[in-house]
Amino acid sequence: MKLSSQKRIYRDLDSGVISGVCAGVARYFDIDAVWVRGAAVVALIFMPAIILLAYFAAVILLPRLA
Repeated sequence: MKLSSQKRIYRDLDSGVISGVCAGVARYFDIDAVWVRGAAVVALIFMPAIILLAYFAAVILLPRLA
């Protein structure tokens, strides 16, 4: 029986600016990290409390890319 390879999300510390969350999300969706960072900044302007909570949760919960 062959196991299917599952796509996983990680924090990418090598390409990351602060903690690698946006870089990891960008890698997972196969897009440029600039777009994810831009979306994060725009979301932070409109919903700062929710976005900060989600970002810190991602820093704690997402594993590092080894």
